[in-house]
Amino acid sequence: MPPIVRKKLGEMLIEAGKITRQQLEQALSEQRKSGEKLGKTLVRLHILEEKEIIETLSQQLKIPIIDLSHYRLDKELTRLIPEDIARKYQIFPLYRNLNVLTVAMVDPLDVYAIDEVIRITQHEVELAICTEADLKQAIDRYYGTSTLVEEAIKSITEEESLEPIEREAERIEIDRLRDIAEDTPVIRLVNNLLVQAVREGASDIHIEPEENSLRIRFRIDGTLHEMSSPPKQMQLPVISRVKIMSKMDIAKMRVPQDGRFDVSIEGKEVGIRVSTFPTYHGENVVMRLLDKTTSLYGLDKIGLLEEDQNRLEHVIKRPYGFVLATGPTGSGKTTTLYAVLNTINSVEKNIITIEDPIEYTMELVRQSQINPKAGLTFGTGLRAILRQDPDIIMVGEIRDKETATIAIQSALTGHLVLSTLHTNDAPSAITRLIDMGVEPFLVASSVTAVVAQRLARMICEHCKEPYTPSTEVLERMGLTDLENPVLYRGKGCPQCRNTGCKGRTGIFEILTVNDEIRALAMGKPSFDVILKAAQKAGMRTMKEDAILKALKGIIALEEALTVVQMD
Repeated sequence: MPPIVRKKLGEMLIEAGKITRQQLEQALSEQRKSGEKLGKTLVRLHILEEKEIIETLSQQLKIPIIDLSHYRLDKELTRLIPEDIARKYQIFPLYRNLNVLTVAMVDPLDVYAIDEVIRITQHEVELAICTEADLKQAIDRYYGTSTLVEEAIKSITEEESLEPIEREAERIEIDRLRDIAEDTPVIRLVNNLLVQAVREGASDIHIEPEENSLRIRFRIDGTLHEMSSPPKQMQLPVISRVKIMSKMDIAKMRVPQDGRFDVSIEGKEVGIRVSTFPTYHGENVVMRLLDKTTSLYGLDKIGLLEEDQNRLEHVIKRPYGFVLATGPTGSGKTTTLYAVLNTINSVEKNIITIEDPIEYTMELVRQSQINPKAGLTFGTGLRAILRQDPDIIMVGEIRDKETATIAIQSALTGHLVLSTLHTNDAPSAITRLIDMGVEPFLVASSVTAVVAQRLARMICEHCKEPYTPSTEVLERMGLTDLENPVLYRGKGCPQCRNTGCKGRTGIFEILTVNDEIRALAMGKPSFDVILKAAQKAGMRTMKEDAILKALKGIIALEEALTVVQMD
């Protein structure tokens, strides 16, 4: 850790020109009466703002300022510093690297507090500085949640009746299981899992039964992170509680089920989609979290470079055509379609969607969700939409020939149709539709653009640093012709949990169909033929887009290599 500066706060502030000697004397006089720390006195007397004090300490001590409101905590670290110590010394554990523990402090000049943390944790200590309000909120948030979870676990494990439930799940009376699932400790634990997931920005919660344990994992920025897990005997009560909230049948444990519910968490309206799947050790549960209070993105916020954004906007502002977003599950296709709708939505347009499920609601858009049990599929829904005088139609997914044919006919009769398709790249969308049995001339006449995409983790802006990659890596990237290429990476910091990455962006490949590609599509072309024509027309492949974003310092080189094929 940086050497402790033995200077006092008042001297630092005078040297920095923040206060005068007279103001310091005034504050010291008041401090002797109140017994509070000098910084708090200066703020209370309106001599300085807390931000000014923090910035001065950061510059003088050469330690970073951390915004705890956006920080994700490793729950294991709360075991290193007990809550009473964290509150007493106003200190918060950020992350650990080998034997070095990085902590945030309100007063990094408190040498006694630092020594106490070193003694308790048996770690070397690195410092960061934060505001008092942020620190208090962080302790309340993370230690509070941890305490509630531990209390819930303790309350449930003390219930003797839970032991036979874990061993004899199939013979348990359903009414008894329902009663246990609605006990206060179980409700509290499930609620706390949801709160923690929302606070940490998780997109999914995984509840995974193992032979002797119950694993909990959160998906954050596309990567699964293991969380504190309850004991095995809580498996049935916890899963049953989630199924009750999702209006599922808790008696059915051997068949997959789907459900959903909405909750309000810290001012956010969150929609939660739930899926159960029977496994050898019990039902696996995955919950997808959708923040309904988040504003929908426009095309300028999903990661499109200016040239690609302009090309796509030109296509979607036409009154008719068929635009497809393609990519594997979780690649951001639906987000892209919502961004397209958000761009072209207006009172002059009648926009209708058929989705599975509706992820975000939009003003001025009539949205419907498929219901196969009631006979509402993508195909039947699309037929019905055509009788609703639509201008723009969004179909959640092209799954079969019937839906593809109706969507294409809709595009050919003066509608703009948006949908998704599972292909690995843009040119493959053309061949995929033909392989589904759609006539080549219909595909050629209707498809106006294909947007293929992936999601890549962005470099953390708080710890971004330039570096020169090895010759071997440059050869693999096809960058050997560049002189003195400089790429970027995140070295890891408290803001990104020492991962070097924070947030995600799209990697895109936008194929706009011109006369040449249209003519080729008529003859059932191969992938290579369409790719060559698309590149000739100006299409940048996902590989090229990833390389360009690595050179611009948006994503790391390693991420570019991971997200798209670089052979």
